[in-house]
Amino acid sequence: MELILREYNLKLKHTFTISRESIDFQPSLIVELKSDGFSGFGEATSNPYYKTTVPVMMQDLEKIRSIIETTENETPDEFWAKIYPYLKGDMFALCALDLAYNDLYARKKGKKLYDLWNYSIDNNPLTDYTIGIASIEKMVSKMQELPWPIYKIKLGTKEDIAIVKELRKHTNAIFRIDANCGWNVEETINNAIELKKLGVEFLEQPMKADNWEAHKEVFKHSVLPIIADESCIIEEDVAKCFNHFHGVNVKLVKCGGLTPGKRMIEEAKKLGLKTMVGCMTESTVGISAIAHLLPQLDYVDMDGALLLAQDIATGVTIKNGVIHYSDLNGTGVTLI
Repeated sequence: MELILREYNLKLKHTFTISRESIDFQPSLIVELKSDGFSGFGEATSNPYYKTTVPVMMQDLEKIRSIIETTENETPDEFWAKIYPYLKGDMFALCALDLAYNDLYARKKGKKLYDLWNYSIDNNPLTDYTIGIASIEKMVSKMQELPWPIYKIKLGTKEDIAIVKELRKHTNAIFRIDANCGWNVEETINNAIELKKLGVEFLEQPMKADNWEAHKEVFKHSVLPIIADESCIIEEDVAKCFNHFHGVNVKLVKCGGLTPGKRMIEEAKKLGLKTMVGCMTESTVGISAIAHLLPQLDYVDMDGALLLAQDIATGVTIKNGVIHYSDLNGTGVTLI
């Protein structure tokens, strides 16, 4: 098996702002695994909050190139278990590798990933489209640029309620709110009351990730469901979220790929938590991998490729929130 690493700097259509940062470009690593005439593709983007960069990911993968390239006929579960000890300090790199291996494995089997997993795609959820923090006029123009059935609105400012009230004047779409750890307990409970009146479906990670007492307080008193993101990173975090959140947002780059992501979703379902998968502004490479988990999800945020000025791959396509799969096997990705 041959390992190929490619570095990209993905340009965004608009400056993307959340409560803690603004970006115009998204650095991304694409991993390709080649074997027996097939190629599998995976992706992980850089993220300063999690202290990960593309050069570090590439360096960590190069260290174990010989181990990767001597792999033969292992299942994705076996491969992940073998590689995890070497990359447990770099889950983003592990994710890119795991996605590529799952893609390659399914292509060799002549199946799409969801078929390999025996998932039915008959009742897939719609994806939201994210509106980053900006002036109200700019946020409205972004919605008008792409009319959508569900918007995820980034908040964490002093004018959050006023922003949502103004946006509501321009659309009947469902709203989801992501404050990216920007609120406290009182703000979250009070904001939830007002936001519920404005057609908000749930709140995502309103408070700091490690403030578990605060999460429990909000869990008891919020009139809106609360979904964990920064508080739910790896498999062990799912159980922690029980009785602190109403659901979990699994990010593949944070947990180490599709293989552990599937396990996290299964654990969440056993605990009665709502299930969601989110993206980290990946290209269609990463987004196409997420698409195969849709049958197991209540919600999904997989709009990363829609936020790009120019994509680097073909694969799944998204129209008005509906995900359409590629005709190709595996995740269905082809690099452009």
